[in-house]
Amino acid sequence: MSIPIIYNIRSVRVRWVSTAVAVFGIAGVVSVFIAMLAMAQGFQATLVASGSPYNALIRRGGATSEMDSALTAEQIRIAADAPDVLRGKGRLPLVSPEVVVIVMLPIRNGQTNAMVALRGVSQRALDVRSVVKIAQGRFIKPGLAELVVGANVAHAYTNCELGGRPFFGGRQWHVVGVMDAQGSAFDSELWADAVLLQQTYKRPGNIFQSATIRLTSPEAFSDFTKSLTGDPRLTLQIDRERDYYEHQSQAVTTIIRVLGVSVALVMGVGAIFGALNTMYASVAARAREIATIRAIGFAEWSIIASFLIESLFISFIGGLVGCLGVIPLNGYSTSTINWQTFSNIAFAFEITPQLMCLGMLFALTMGLVGGLPPAIRAARMPVVTALREL
Repeated sequence: MSIPIIYNIRSVRVRWVSTAVAVFGIAGVVSVFIAMLAMAQGFQATLVASGSPYNALIRRGGATSEMDSALTAEQIRIAADAPDVLRGKGRLPLVSPEVVVIVMLPIRNGQTNAMVALRGVSQRALDVRSVVKIAQGRFIKPGLAELVVGANVAHAYTNCELGGRPFFGGRQWHVVGVMDAQGSAFDSELWADAVLLQQTYKRPGNIFQSATIRLTSPEAFSDFTKSLTGDPRLTLQIDRERDYYEHQSQAVTTIIRVLGVSVALVMGVGAIFGALNTMYASVAARAREIATIRAIGFAEWSIIASFLIESLFISFIGGLVGCLGVIPLNGYSTSTINWQTFSNIAFAFEITPQLMCLGMLFALTMGLVGGLPPAIRAARMPVVTALREL
């Protein structure tokens, strides 16, 4: 005979109190699971968005990030002369030699400071990085103590709004522009003139930490790499800019994901026990009903399947509630430390359809694990013993 599904659905409605306990337990686990993965997804998306497929980033050979790299002006000039480098106005190569330092800025409306990346750039930085636009004010002028700041910096730190005058590095600076970096990591940076920044922090004027180079096309990266690696004067680490920033995100995203999955698994065990208790109680309360169903001809596999469907239905509702409950977090901004540069980066939770599907799959898995033992018990319940209670 067919599976008595209608019976199980009606049972869920009748026993709504115990069902609601299981539903909200599963919903809580799914919400935490999706939220943690959305945090990792948002952090990774912020860094990856900083890279352009048209750009190559060069550093000292063996350097793991910009912070431990050093390039001479001569090395950058040689790289800029490669045939695959895009030329701009006056046939000048689109190359931005850069330096990065970390400064402490006071958090707006707070009592603490945060570490923020201060990037020294060239006048071609905006041409090289098309993701960055000046939303307010203007770009910096060479040789002047001027800053353009990311949108997150202008919002989060004292004296960093347009027209603000922050003090660091023994110098008073003037914020002349606010960048719109389209949600990338540059929204969490300050930009200044690279030469002036070297002077401020008493660094050699001909030493930079990296150079971002605009190529003629994304496909030109391979030829560009070959031309530089074949030059005996150079020992460079060459990456696609997007690959570099994606690699930068791996440490933090891995920790967040491992932590999120671990917390969700621990909570999931509790939710599974909750589902077990709900289903065992349901089986015990319906002993005579189950015996009657068996007596009229339903097979064991039919009983097992019907109770599994009931458990999966409860977990599906719980997963759906959990998914709906976490949606308001989508786009919510927070910040964390990028361990590669030790600077604060703002990012937004990114809840994607794939994460929602993972959450529903997790919910159904909890329902399956929590529903199978009670379903087997229901199917193996002695018919005669249960019917004697009628």
